[in-house]
Amino acid sequence: MDTMYERCCGLDIHKKTIEACFRSGKKKTHMSFGTTSAELRKLTMWLVENDCQSVAMESTGSYWKPIFNILELSGTDMKIIVVNARHMKNVPGRKTDVNDAEWIAELLQYGLLRPSFIPDREQRELRELSRYRKSLVGERAREINRLQKMLEGGNIKLTSVVSEVTGYSSRRLLDRLLHSDEPMTEDVISGLVHTSLAGKSKELETALDGLLSELQKELLIKVLDHIDDMSRRIADLDDFCRKQMKKYEDALDKLDEIPGIARRTAETILIETGLDMSRFPTAKHFARWAGLAPGNNESAGKRSSGRTTKGNPTLKSTLIQSAKVAARKKDSFFKARYQKIAARRGANRASVAVAHSMLIAIYHILKSGERFKDLGEDYYNQFNKEKKKKYYLKKLTKLGVNLKEATLSISIQAAT
Repeated sequence: MDTMYERCCGLDIHKKTIEACFRSGKKKTHMSFGTTSAELRKLTMWLVENDCQSVAMESTGSYWKPIFNILELSGTDMKIIVVNARHMKNVPGRKTDVNDAEWIAELLQYGLLRPSFIPDREQRELRELSRYRKSLVGERAREINRLQKMLEGGNIKLTSVVSEVTGYSSRRLLDRLLHSDEPMTEDVISGLVHTSLAGKSKELETALDGLLSELQKELLIKVLDHIDDMSRRIADLDDFCRKQMKKYEDALDKLDEIPGIARRTAETILIETGLDMSRFPTAKHFARWAGLAPGNNESAGKRSSGRTTKGNPTLKSTLIQSAKVAARKKDSFFKARYQKIAARRGANRASVAVAHSMLIAIYHILKSGERFKDLGEDYYNQFNKEKKKKYYLKKLTKLGVNLKEATLSISIQAAT
């Protein structure tokens, strides 16, 4: 078999150590390094001194990131490859007595490794920022649910009257309830709530008539403070992210035109995908990478699983949420697609299918620079019109409708 690299290196990364196997032709050299910055710089110098053409490593947890960062800053033409462990295990021919670093180096030398997509340093940092924000939003949602359960435990039925327990009026009511021993009368409530809730003062008075101990009040105050702190952090991250996303402004405006995708969602999508679509040969490759390419594998009358792969979990979940919003958009192609698939395969599969369609649209927008054009809700009605007419006429006949009498009745009504 022809070799792709004459001099290459495979790295087996652990928490505290790195095992390296350098191959120069058929000659192998094994070395061990630590994981501190000084040790990683020593590893880089060793690779440079040996004129290494390419280095490969598994994407083990987050341990590969500092190694990748330092090798990336080495200023050489050395190609750095990060490999999905699952792909590497699928390559046949491994002997049981070969260690991981040696096996990686051998596969790399013969060009048998499939590199994972690793964005540039700026995009990687933006990803960390965006994903941290998403984790804070999820944590805040869990804390709000905890707040509602604690209120229910004290027989405070606030959520039966207001739609949002952390809204402006709700917070003013809760602050008064938790920090004052005076009764919550109808007049007091009227002065605290927004004008839209002023007419529900009596209902609110009844809903707030619960039984909270001093300990419960103290816990509720702590939970509310935690929610406020997370809200401030999320707002700060939004401002910081907005400043970092200025160079994406044109692409953000284009993605914002897609039904179901708001500005914040568009930012998350671009942070995960980047602007360069040339690394994906086709839209299908892009969908596969994102984990939104469900299969339909059938052989000899047996259908195997058609589930989507893991892909990019952040991008995948974001697009599925957007698909659920787009499915409610009036006069939209996405709504028609959702309804068409949901009737046969269920809501979850329909949401994944719509998310796949949205991702294909995003691919072409970013690749060609064109604006989004909605195909319309009647898109599917443009095909096989005669076939559909026969289908619905047959349905009416089965339901006992006399088509001649129905046609005559409609004609008489139209004439009068």
